[in-house]
Amino acid sequence: MCKPFIRNHDYNFINKQADYVLHALRTVGDPKIVASVRSEAQAKVAELFAEITDERSTMLASIADLQSTEDFQKYMQLLEPYRDEFPSLAAKDILKLFPKVKKLKLPDLAHLDYRKLSYLSWADIATNRMYIVYPSGDGQFIGLEGRYTASSKKSYCFACNRLEEVVLFSANFKKRPVHASPDYYKTIGNYICANGHTCNKNITSVASLERFIEAVVG
Repeated sequence: MCKPFIRNHDYNFINKQADYVLHALRTVGDPKIVASVRSEAQAKVAELFAEITDERSTMLASIADLQSTEDFQKYMQLLEPYRDEFPSLAAKDILKLFPKVKKLKLPDLAHLDYRKLSYLSWADIATNRMYIVYPSGDGQFIGLEGRYTASSKKSYCFACNRLEEVVLFSANFKKRPVHASPDYYKTIGNYICANGHTCNKNITSVASLERFIEAVVG
């Protein structure tokens, strides 16, 4: 049985590299340039999974052998059984992350495809609040709560780095200075996709998201 090891954003990254290879095959006439694109895609995927040295490494490396759209589809389908799921969580788990929020609106957990999640986000239009849940390891989660402000035009999302419909998500800095007054607060904000499903489909790295979370949590 296949042991999953490819997280959602990793899968998206591989898909993007495979698409580069396919695009080069369709548009570039110089075999040397195509070979360079193949080699670069293979190297980037190998770097992403540097700790893997078994037959999975050979499977991933076959990205350099793609010759057609059919090959592209077969390659990505070959990786499907190895997609790792976002850690499962129940409604009670989310409620524990936001104990101060009364009547917290919960996302529709029953219809989530956990293989296609790098993080979970949802908005409560009634309260103008957005919530983000991110796995911190060992079955634990980090929850961020903040206000969101809709943008009148598309912009780049800090999490997926794609031009999308975004909102300005502003969260309060959780770590207080030692001698801070009781009413002290500091807000950290950034533009993020208004639609979490779209962002999870685009995201190829969680580095920027983790930096933002670290900045808020302190």
